[in-house]
Amino acid sequence: MEEHVILVDELDNEIGTMPKLEAHQKNQLHRAFSVFIWNSKNEMLLQKRASGKYHSPNLWTNACCSHPRQNESTIDAAHRRLQEEIGITTKLTHSFQFIYQVAFDNDLFEHELDHVLIGKYDANPILNIDEVSEFRWVRMEDLQQEIEQAPSTFTYWFKYIIDNYPSKIIIHS
Repeated sequence: MEEHVILVDELDNEIGTMPKLEAHQKNQLHRAFSVFIWNSKNEMLLQKRASGKYHSPNLWTNACCSHPRQNESTIDAAHRRLQEEIGITTKLTHSFQFIYQVAFDNDLFEHELDHVLIGKYDANPILNIDEVSEFRWVRMEDLQQEIEQAPSTFTYWFKYIIDNYPSKIIIHS
């Protein structure tokens, strides 16, 4: 079954749907989410995107990112994708949302209204190798230094969130 994304306006009002690949080819604004997971040691869970991803393959990013389906809440979609990608079930909280746009070298675009969700989890994930090739836990200070030294090893949206909204992705116990 072909995945569709929810097209939205700048206020996150739904204006239609489109096949996911087509939306990325036509640079259409659509609803998405990014999940940040923290453990009790204040480490963030990172995943390395699988090599088969049609954009941003083999890059490090946050625990999970994807798109809700039509008639599916963003939180429900995030729970579904966390389970499908990395075998995690945990409570999530909506932190904020923002719009970003980027062009990739392969003539695809990301133009997303991204809902950022945060949660806690203290075990290692169980990877779906079709989605994720590796994982690791990292402290924010070390991550920021890594991004500064090797920015091309991280996804665009992940770097954007870390650079612009670091205080909004931290879980305050």
